[in-house]
Amino acid sequence: MALITFTSDFGYNDHYVAAVKARILSQDAQAAIVDVSHAIEPYNIAHAEYVLGAVYGEFPEGTVHLVAVDTHGSKQGRFHAAQYKGHYFLLADNGLLSLLTEGQPELVVELKTDRPLMPFPAKDLLAQAAVYLAGGGDIEVLGERTRNFRQLLNRQLRLNDHSITGHVIHVDRFGNLITNITSDSIDTIAHGRTFTVHFGRETVGRVFPNYTQVDDGDCCCIYNSQGQLCIGINKGHAAELLGLGFDSQVDVRFYPGS
Repeated sequence: MALITFTSDFGYNDHYVAAVKARILSQDAQAAIVDVSHAIEPYNIAHAEYVLGAVYGEFPEGTVHLVAVDTHGSKQGRFHAAQYKGHYFLLADNGLLSLLTEGQPELVVELKTDRPLMPFPAKDLLAQAAVYLAGGGDIEVLGERTRNFRQLLNRQLRLNDHSITGHVIHVDRFGNLITNITSDSIDTIAHGRTFTVHFGRETVGRVFPNYTQVDDGDCCCIYNSQGQLCIGINKGHAAELLGLGFDSQVDVRFYPGS
């Protein structure tokens, strides 16, 4: 059996997470289920895309990712199984698939169901499909191939010879601001030049290895393990103290010389 990961916006106060796991285990008592997060903000597919997108590639190829976020996002009750970079994804037709795969999944099927408007699709449809795929089943048995899935675009960087403009795409539990500006994009534009990072009323002149390289309460920038530029305050909550959050603008400006 391949691993099954489980990501949802169900939270931890209700029985929903347990009900989905119970359905998986009733189909295969040996199923290995890994919780990614059940604290995704309700209906927030951008949050789900960041959290799952940051980690799914760490799992072995063949892993099945059950994503129960905004599971009633389609009035038509469409649900998909998709294959991308050696992984399987099971989710509603709410645009999340296009964000996770940059609009380029290798194979998508629309899941067959006699009850497209079921009250609990994560348990009644996606769980069974997850067990089937984890057991080595053929994805095309689950439904007909389709290219008809909701398309959304991730926010794109604005680049020119002297600057990069990006945005905060996630605020983590510690208040750190993760941006869509990457170390690769900075290296591509910099060509050895110095640069400063601008956000709110603050300016930072270098990128540190981690937040502890500055004094407690001081602001700094780092690259996380995905190579994304992050803004944090050592032992502090950057989002609250800087008054910034999701979609806040961040600029990198380059200067002549080395």
